[in-house]
Amino acid sequence: MSRRSAKRQGKVSHVDLEVLSDLSKLDLKQRWEDAFSHPPPKYMRRDVLVRALAHEMQLQASGGMPAGLARQLARAARSMRDGKASAVAGDQHRSAPGVTIKPGTRLLRDWQGVTHEVIILEKGIQYRGREWSSLSAVAREITGTRWSGPLFFGLKGQNP
Repeated sequence: MSRRSAKRQGKVSHVDLEVLSDLSKLDLKQRWEDAFSHPPPKYMRRDVLVRALAHEMQLQASGGMPAGLARQLARAARSMRDGKASAVAGDQHRSAPGVTIKPGTRLLRDWQGVTHEVIILEKGIQYRGREWSSLSAVAREITGTRWSGPLFFGLKGQNP
């Protein structure tokens, strides 16, 4: 099915997708050319061809790519082509800036009935008289498992 053809609304059944798995690599390459109007990359593995074609079939069955996503991808492609540092330059979906905590700030966290206190230093964290490299290292010491220190101490996931 060609991208340029009229979009159809419908469903792609599991049978339709399973048929792709049974096709030869030559048949998959032909389907790729029909779908994308150019041959697949020379060394693309068979399983990747199957997955990409299955994705394209599902996309076309659902009416095609949403216009907003197409614009976002075009913007990212232009940014990369123009040599910008990030493919998402100008994108509205950036991560929030990290929280900056001033030295001397005390953070408290109750964990399993015990209150734990850390003090933010110029370079590091003080916990129980020792200096630690990060909040995550302290959180690991307290819990015995890997934790995001800022998340453990309540600095992430809050609305300002």
